[in-house]
Amino acid sequence: MKLFYSPSSPFVRKVMACAIARGLDQRIEKLPTNPHQSPADLLAANPLSKVPGLITDDGIGLFDSPVICEYLDSLGSAPPMFPPAGPARWRALRFQAMADGIMDAAVGRRMEQGRPQEAARDAAMARMAAAVARALDLLEADPPGASLDIGSITVACALGYLDFRFAAEPWRAGRPMLAAWFAAIEKLPPIARTAPPPAG
Repeated sequence: MKLFYSPSSPFVRKVMACAIARGLDQRIEKLPTNPHQSPADLLAANPLSKVPGLITDDGIGLFDSPVICEYLDSLGSAPPMFPPAGPARWRALRFQAMADGIMDAAVGRRMEQGRPQEAARDAAMARMAAAVARALDLLEADPPGASLDIGSITVACALGYLDFRFAAEPWRAGRPMLAAWFAAIEKLPPIARTAPPPAG
């Protein structure tokens, strides 16, 4: 398999953390990619020109991290990242959706940093920041469990991205339960081994 890859992308981190958790990371060739340059090989696999994008061993291009992670979950014999039908599945998928939303908002804010200020842009940035804060408060009230599944992995990647790109806006203040949860889960190999490079 081949993965269009950027080490700073929290969505790429999510995919690689799932691959490590399932023992599949050695089967993935990472292709360093700048999606903002829309290289032809990325566009052939993902017309949206985003990372991550996965080319399966059958040559099928898959994109969007939930789809790629679910595909990885169908391979091998490791415990599944996506719980089977029932309350545990919906809880994990809810955490995934919430954390994907945090990452979408945070990446959006990151892309706008340094651009000229204007009322509409500033309002959009404030809306994204407020969405992240509300999601963090909900996670504080009900953090994921200690085991790794698609929900806990995605939440860990979202919190890691906030540390990486928004260190000046510490999210741990007033959220001791979420901070303690993250301190424990970030030591697990799938999360520890996929930490982003030093911010720069």
